[in-house]
Amino acid sequence: MKFSEYSNYDGLGVAELVKKKKVKPSELVEAAIERIERLNPKLNAVVFKGYDDARTRAKTKLSGVFAGVPMLLKDILGFKKGWPNRDGARFMQARPAGYDSTLVARFEAAGLIPLGKTNVPEFGIVPLTESKLYGPARNPWNLDHSTGGSSGGSAAAVAAGIVPLAHANDGGGSIRIPAACCGLVGLKPTRGRNPLGPMAGDIMGGLLAEHVVSRTVRDTAAALDATAGPELGDPYPAPPQPGSYLATIKKKPKKLRIAFATTRFDGSAFDPECKAAVEAAAKLCAKLGHHVEEGMPQVSPLFFIAHFLPVWGSGLTMLIDFIAAASGRSPVREEFEGLTWGLYQYGKSVTAAQYQLCWATLQGVTRKVAAWQQPYDAWITPVLAQPPLKIGSVDLEETDLMKGFAPIINYIPFSALQNVTGQPAISVPLAWSKSGLPLGVQFVGRFGEEHVLLQLAAQIEKAAPWIKKKPPVYG
Repeated sequence: MKFSEYSNYDGLGVAELVKKKKVKPSELVEAAIERIERLNPKLNAVVFKGYDDARTRAKTKLSGVFAGVPMLLKDILGFKKGWPNRDGARFMQARPAGYDSTLVARFEAAGLIPLGKTNVPEFGIVPLTESKLYGPARNPWNLDHSTGGSSGGSAAAVAAGIVPLAHANDGGGSIRIPAACCGLVGLKPTRGRNPLGPMAGDIMGGLLAEHVVSRTVRDTAAALDATAGPELGDPYPAPPQPGSYLATIKKKPKKLRIAFATTRFDGSAFDPECKAAVEAAAKLCAKLGHHVEEGMPQVSPLFFIAHFLPVWGSGLTMLIDFIAAASGRSPVREEFEGLTWGLYQYGKSVTAAQYQLCWATLQGVTRKVAAWQQPYDAWITPVLAQPPLKIGSVDLEETDLMKGFAPIINYIPFSALQNVTGQPAISVPLAWSKSGLPLGVQFVGRFGEEHVLLQLAAQIEKAAPWIKKKPPVYG
């Protein structure tokens, strides 16, 4: 295989070439490294390079469904022994991790070869990737626009053909938003599906889920096969999964009942191009034989945010205070971006009783949403309320949370709900704006039913393939 052909394959396609001995893992690693060195100066997607470790691993005997396939780890929770993990934060020192996270160990057991770490916003708190520590990651479709966040570096690298898939995680949309911005497949699995060990049980009460971003549904399914399942000590497991997600997507889904949203929760409009993308997805699903109707659960945005923010803010405060205690350093304003500092200070004001009350209230919202979703196999929304923002559109130095978060809440009206309810949700690249930017469409499933979403996404991918669409910065 020529270096020029590497980016034409998804992860399973590359693995098949290795299996047939048409290419060596070491050649694939060099092809990916060449692309990082050539494209990263434009994209700023990769912030740590572990080339020596990757080259060494490529020479070992590899097994698993992705044997020999290069990948990248996110600079949040992608712990690999000997590599630094900084959460995109100046306050976090560049100390080598002392262990592999369970997810990374499972990635490597599947044969994947990590090459380095990807760009993230400070502590992953915003749907943009523009930290002071690393600088902005840039969208391969238009370098002036955001990659989304917090898995923005991972999404940029995959969209540009540097690697076929990359680690991502999602505490309020951080897999789905970058996938939507960069024209990728991004699945947030059901709460508890992928483990957070060996140290953490859950994060912020279960808001955060781990997975990947990829270019194809089958890579997303195969990666979930490789990583899903509880480990000893998990606080709770996800419902039982099918024998294989990859095998499941080879079957045509039954006739599904699907709802779709054409407004925000409060009835206000989102961008006409995003609305058109949802309506086109609904029409495609109807054409494929599914029952489709307009509908959405009754959720008060202000009520939801008022109870989500204390959970989110106190989680950040806990993390910063933990880092401070471990490093013997005190947090000072100068080492944080304004929005981070404002949220940190707000989190310090949240009492234990308030935190418990917020979660009890959010669990009540979850009950209502689950009851509404019960008749529907999937619910369609836009991931973003407008096309990907230009870099610098949000003032990250604003310490007033109401001012700082207002444009963010306006930008992503739906994604945080699934982190609260724990439902699986997937972004697929079904539309592009008139200016040529991707517009991801979200499909939300019932709790524990990733297999239904993946089946539907695979059917849609076959009917309206996107794999041949390439950004200007590619391969």
